Amino acid sequence: MTLSPTATQDGRLDPVAGVLTGERRRLINLAYRMLGSLAEAEDVVQETYARWYAMTRPQQEAVASPAAWLTKVAGRVCLDVLRSARARREQYVGEWVPEPLPSRAEWTFGALDDSTADPADHVTLDESVSMAFLVVLEAMTPAERVAFVLHDVFRYPFAEVADIVGRTPAACRQLATSARRRVDAARAPLSPTAERARVVREFKLAWQARDIKALIGLLDPDATAVGDGGGLVTALAHPVEGAERVAGFLAGRALPDRLTFRECTVNGQPGLAAHLDDALLAVYAFDIADDRIRHIWAVLNPEKLRPWQRD
Repeated sequence: MTLSPTATQDGRLDPVAGVLTGERRRLINLAYRMLGSLAEAEDVVQETYARWYAMTRPQQEAVASPAAWLTKVAGRVCLDVLRSARARREQYVGEWVPEPLPSRAEWTFGALDDSTADPADHVTLDESVSMAFLVVLEAMTPAERVAFVLHDVFRYPFAEVADIVGRTPAACRQLATSARRRVDAARAPLSPTAERARVVREFKLAWQARDIKALIGLLDPDATAVGDGGGLVTALAHPVEGAERVAGFLAGRALPDRLTFRECTVNGQPGLAAHLDDALLAVYAFDIADDRIRHIWAVLNPEKLRPWQRD
């Protein structure tokens, strides 16, 4: 049963329905950053609301701040998901890449077009959902990731973070500090959006022309390319490293005549979507610094491309 944040299981109007509805977008934003998966974020939010409506009316009325209660429950559910995800991703076929998000203009959210999709479900596309940022978060322990996202991204005080993570405020401060060092070490100066879009456009043209020299000129010497097919479609089994190897791999791939690349926004950053006729095959995200591409993430797993699909 799918629960609406406006009514209880027995059909009664919820006295804090407006608060619950208003919190849905924030919870989706929080859960996606913690998990790197929109599908898992949706499940977390649904589970959070289910737990609210499983309480009796007196229990609900005893909650001083429904918004804080929802955050605490969602945070703890995310922590449980992250702990189990570590084991699941060890069994994942090939490389695991966070689920890419389209721009709001392209958003379909479960095969719905933008005119009918619930705007409360849109994830705010800023630097904290860039693919580069999410990949760094993937390297953190579950506790580090939750503490960092709650404190550094959503500005929750450590006393509240501690209640969610189940550690002392001092321990949570250390977790966030450790996570922040990882983020700072991986972060590079961000070029203006127009410059990044130009680099992606030139990359697309060089790839289509199979111009190895032009590709090498657009890639950082230590560039890496990672593919995620999830075992459902063919993708890179391991990352390709180094500008010359990445360029050689791309130029050596046989591209179907009907394959087209569309410039788009992926997690708030310039990216590409590959289509064969009307079928979406892959979404490409880029990490660009100093007009050079440092990382390419190709998501081919169809289960991760559902928000991009159009009927």
